[in-house]
Amino acid sequence: MPTFRGDSAFYTWLYRIGINTAKNYMVAMGRRAPTTTEIDSEEAEGFEGGDQLRDLNTPENELATRQIADTVNQTLSELPEELRTAITLREIEGMSYEDIANIMNCPIGTVRSRIFRAREAIAVKLRPMLGTRNDRRW
Repeated sequence: MPTFRGDSAFYTWLYRIGINTAKNYMVAMGRRAPTTTEIDSEEAEGFEGGDQLRDLNTPENELATRQIADTVNQTLSELPEELRTAITLREIEGMSYEDIANIMNCPIGTVRSRIFRAREAIAVKLRPMLGTRNDRRW
């Protein structure tokens, strides 16, 4: 990081480091490194796949993902059994409303209601973490 001057976008600089590292590795392995790359670092800012050059798995994102998962799991464990069962069968097991209704021995409308109430309970807990308004679920 101390060598980043800010003359270009961060991901352009990082892209160039990756290219140079790969070339050095190829040379170290006894192969001739390519003399050019498909995309020069100056072109990287306009590169259609440039978003893929940015690492989204930052420590902050990983922590946020873990906190969201923990919140969802905690909320699921606190739900009444009929809500927890309905949402688990739908979202985790991927079952249809009809199959869930058969398993839970209740009308499809009841299944829909239980899944909605479970989703709302989860949304209430996630809103503060995600900065979502009360009139939106996510």
